[in-house]
Amino acid sequence: MAEQLGLRQRQRLRIEQAIQDAATRLFLRSGFDAVGVNEIAEAAEVSKRTLFKYFPSKEDLVIGAFADHQNEAANVVRDRAAGTDPIDALHAHFLDGLARRDPVTGLDDHPQTLAFVAMVLSVPSLQGRLLLYQTAAEAALTEVLEAVVPAGDDGTARLAAYQIFAVQRALTDENRRHLTAGMSGDARYPEAVAAADRGFAMLRHGLSISG
Repeated sequence: MAEQLGLRQRQRLRIEQAIQDAATRLFLRSGFDAVGVNEIAEAAEVSKRTLFKYFPSKEDLVIGAFADHQNEAANVVRDRAAGTDPIDALHAHFLDGLARRDPVTGLDDHPQTLAFVAMVLSVPSLQGRLLLYQTAAEAALTEVLEAVVPAGDDGTARLAAYQIFAVQRALTDENRRHLTAGMSGDARYPEAVAAADRGFAMLRHGLSISG
């Protein structure tokens, strides 16, 4: 029975990935607004009903690419080694992402990745869904940090979570800005690491921008 369930799960993941891959190809070729659901279903060789079973809206076909990362920061803090500071764990995780050229860090210079992100940031409905995704990620991290912050329910955990995500978004946006301008991920990497070190130092020690 366990093997049967595993097979079903693998089949579900294959169908989901096929739909998402077909949608991404069409969106990048023709633009998000120009592609219809029927066209995506046909390209993925599934029925429209099946498509909506996996992705309730056209926006979900895009934002689904971010879904796996929604609880990533919260999981990093929750699963950190005993005695490790949450900021240190998140810093190490971000550096690891840079080394792997994880798209979430903005250091993936594949043309399709850059085009995909540019599309997301250019479509208002996708921007709105991305904001909801970010809010959920901040809420998940806040919940985990509430068990770490000794002051109790005074908003400290939420302030910390929002600041952590703000720093990571700024680092990611800066990396992507350089790559969009033509720099390769390898060329940007040393400064991306240095910028991450500065950003997380600001989280640890507080903001100071005076000369």
